[in-house]
Amino acid sequence: MDIPRSTDVAAATAKRSLFLFGPRQTGKSTLIRQHLPETRQINLLESDTYLALQRAPQRLREWCTRAGELVVIDEIQKLPQLLDEVHLLIEQKKLRFLLTGSSARKLRSGGVNLLGGRARSLHFHPLSIHELGEHFELSRALHHGLLPAIYLGDEPDQDLAAYVGTYLREEIANEALTRNLPSFARFLEVAALCNAEQINCSKVAADAQVARTTVQGYFQILRDTLLGWDLPVWQKSRKRKAVGAAKFQFFDWGVVRHLRGTGRVKSPSPEFGHAFEAWIGHELKTWCDYQGHGAELCYWRAESGHEVDFVVGDAVAVEVKAASNITDRHLAGIVALRQEALLRRHVVVCQETRRRTVGGIEILPWRAFMDELWDGRLLRG
Repeated sequence: MDIPRSTDVAAATAKRSLFLFGPRQTGKSTLIRQHLPETRQINLLESDTYLALQRAPQRLREWCTRAGELVVIDEIQKLPQLLDEVHLLIEQKKLRFLLTGSSARKLRSGGVNLLGGRARSLHFHPLSIHELGEHFELSRALHHGLLPAIYLGDEPDQDLAAYVGTYLREEIANEALTRNLPSFARFLEVAALCNAEQINCSKVAADAQVARTTVQGYFQILRDTLLGWDLPVWQKSRKRKAVGAAKFQFFDWGVVRHLRGTGRVKSPSPEFGHAFEAWIGHELKTWCDYQGHGAELCYWRAESGHEVDFVVGDAVAVEVKAASNITDRHLAGIVALRQEALLRRHVVVCQETRRRTVGGIEILPWRAFMDELWDGRLLRG
C-alpha cells in the first residue's frame, strides 16, 4: 500500500535543489516515485553506479547534459566528493538536484557546505496520522511505530528486529562509525530506556559499561544517522528559571520498544503513557519540519520541578497525558507555565472524549488535537 506523503518534493525542487534527509525505510524512495516518477535517478546503493562515480566523479557531468533538468541522487552520503560535481552542474548548467541521504555524518566532513544557499534541507520522518488518515490505528502506532513498511506490514515484530539488525550492520559497521559493535549495541538498549528523558551521559555510561566520552560520541552517531534528535529546554520563562539538559528523542517508538524488549503496549500502563507521549512528540516534530515554517519544538522545566512536555513555536504549551479523566493533579506543570503569561495557548492532550476548558487550559481529545495541528489551527488559535 502506497500512502500519499505530505512532503511535495516536486514543488520543493521546482526552482532549487533540495537535500532530503531521513532514516532508512522512512519512505524516501516511495515519495520520489509518487511525486517525480519520470525524473532521472542515480542510486548510489547500486554497486556499479557507486563504483563508476567513485572512480570518476566527473562522469556525473557526462550523464547529466540537459540544462535545467532535475536529477535525483539517492544516498548522497556514500560519495560526499560528488557534491563538487553537483555544485558545478548547478552553477554551469542550472541543474536542480534532489539529494537524499540517511546520514549527515560523512556529508558534514565531506563538504556539504559547498552548496551553501543553493539547496535547502528537509528532514523526512516516518508516517504521520495526517498521512495515514483512515488507516491510522493508535494501538498499532504505539506498539509497532510508524515506519511505513513495518506499520503496514504483516509481521511488524520480525520487521522491527530486522530493521535494528540492518542498522547495526549497514549504518554502523559498514560506515565504520565505531569499532566496538557490542558496546554500541549495549548503548542502544540503555539509550532506549532513557528515551525522552534529560541526557545523563554519566548514568548511561555506567549502565552501558563504556566511558562517558564514548557515550557522548554514540549519541552523536544517532543524531548523525538521523535515528534521534534533541529536544531543547525552552528558556524564555521569567518568573520561574528554566533548567535542565536537552532530552534525546528516538525517531520512532517502535524501534524504542524493540530495543527495550517490552511486550505489547497496553492501556493503562506506564509504558502506554511513554508511548503516547513519544507519538505526540513525533507528530509535533514532523509538523514543525513539514509545515512549521521554522517553528521550534522545546520542553519546559523550572527549578521548582514543574515541567511541560512541549512548547511549540513560542506560542503553545502542550502537556501530554494518557489519562481518560484529567484532574487537577495532571495540571500542575502547565498551570505554572500559564502563570508566566507568555504563550497564547495551554493545551492538555489526552484520551478524554470531549474538549473542555479549565481555568484557561484547554483539555483536548487526541484526535481533536491532531486535527488542529495538521490543519494549521494549533498555532493560529
